[in-house]
Amino acid sequence: MAEKIDFKKSLDSYQARKGTFRLLDVPEQHYLMVDGHGDPNASPGFAEAIETLYPVAYGLKFASKNDLGRDYVVPPLEGLWWAEDMASFTTARDKTRWSWTLMLLVPEWLGAADVDAACAGARAKADAKSTAPPPRLDELRLQSLAEGRCAQTLHVGPFDAEGPVLTEMHTSFIPDQGLALAGTHHEIYLSDVRKTAPEKLRTILRQPVRPA
Repeated sequence: MAEKIDFKKSLDSYQARKGTFRLLDVPEQHYLMVDGHGDPNASPGFAEAIETLYPVAYGLKFASKNDLGRDYVVPPLEGLWWAEDMASFTTARDKTRWSWTLMLLVPEWLGAADVDAACAGARAKADAKSTAPPPRLDELRLQSLAEGRCAQTLHVGPFDAEGPVLTEMHTSFIPDQGLALAGTHHEIYLSDVRKTAPEKLRTILRQPVRPA
């Protein structure tokens, strides 16, 4: 039996160290995505997005294992975050102004037909149990993301303590490399927030860049 793939270990784009900023080239990748807006702690849509992504992601995993003989660990939850004023992320931390896309990586050997089948499977499973299907299943999509050159680091601690790290990345490290911000702020959640103390949460912070 083929070894189970853990993308957190095999992909360079999932590697980062606390206190160290680095530049890397992130290849085009494909994700399950659900969009939303507002404070993630207060918006029902945020929890509903998570409740939708994971059943489909696990459907893909088991189909890949059973039908293709290619098993893998479901990748970590990721999020794209943006606002009209980036100070909403760094100094002001005004979460009501945030827009977001929650995402889960889809292995390169799976495609749209596989996602459609996994969505149908999630709906059929809910029907069989006489329960509601994943709440935002009709909004879920498979989409590619090509970020290219990026800066990233590892933040350890509460999400609300990210501000100083992002400020240093945006106003010091990136300009010092002769670069400027481009694209959307990206976070990768390496820890399970349900089981991890806030001070131990591990989050990759990524920012696409371009020549200044």
